[in-house]
Amino acid sequence: MNITLSPIVAGVMSWGIWGKKMNTSQMTELMHACLEYGITTFDHADIYGGYTTEAEFGTALATNSITREDIQLISKCGIQHTDGNRNNTIKHYNYSKEYIIQSAEGSLQNLQTDYLDVLLLHRPSPLMQPDEIAEAVAQLQKDGKIKAFGVSNFTNTQTDLIRSRTEVFCNQIEFSATQHSAMLDGSLDYMQVNNIKPLAWSPLGSIFKTDTKQTQRLKELLMTLVIKYEVTADVILLAWIMQHPAGIVPATGSTNPDRLKNQMKAANLTLELEDWFAIWTESMGHKVP
Repeated sequence: MNITLSPIVAGVMSWGIWGKKMNTSQMTELMHACLEYGITTFDHADIYGGYTTEAEFGTALATNSITREDIQLISKCGIQHTDGNRNNTIKHYNYSKEYIIQSAEGSLQNLQTDYLDVLLLHRPSPLMQPDEIAEAVAQLQKDGKIKAFGVSNFTNTQTDLIRSRTEVFCNQIEFSATQHSAMLDGSLDYMQVNNIKPLAWSPLGSIFKTDTKQTQRLKELLMTLVIKYEVTADVILLAWIMQHPAGIVPATGSTNPDRLKNQMKAANLTLELEDWFAIWTESMGHKVP
């Protein structure tokens, strides 16, 4: 499948009211900064900002000179959130054929574009019908409304269920130096075998958010590594992810242009073998088996 994502993806969740509350001008400036630094892929979901951020991004996109073919737009559907104007009484999932098509078309309208590069199912539902999902995907692709289809937060068996009916381009999972279970439970191996692109949300993990024995060990190690490699700690952590042979693409949530520019250094940084294993070791708190 001829879909090329940038080495690091810009996660848009915090651009709107769930985060920085950026206006149209600020979003436009950040888009141009991303493109200048080589970040061409933008990761959305219909629920972000209580179903408002896609439309705000679309307004900004429509008012600038960015060529649609120069960027890639990802969006996700399926979560029925209680935030926003949907009148949902409880959070749930909807993967009916009608809803998937309706949601994708809603994202296109909000983003003011003719197609999504990738549409993802946001989280697995025990009630999802693979035949209905495949029919929706086929219709959206036939109509030129999506180029590729993927999943998010799916296990291997859940992905197999969907793959039995339609092609899966990627799976967006949580992965970082503090949450690396996908490296041990066969998930990344599975994706390599089946040519599924792994995307990583929360790629910096909890290192800068919590103070635990795990994060303390990692921070102490990172103090040494930042001197050795002459880059910041977040660059090292992203490089650690990107060095995995599965070809993981991290989705950064930063809205700071200088930080985004700096983080792109990870695309050209290769950690020495023992340093890579040192990060894993300090995360686990013991030697490798």
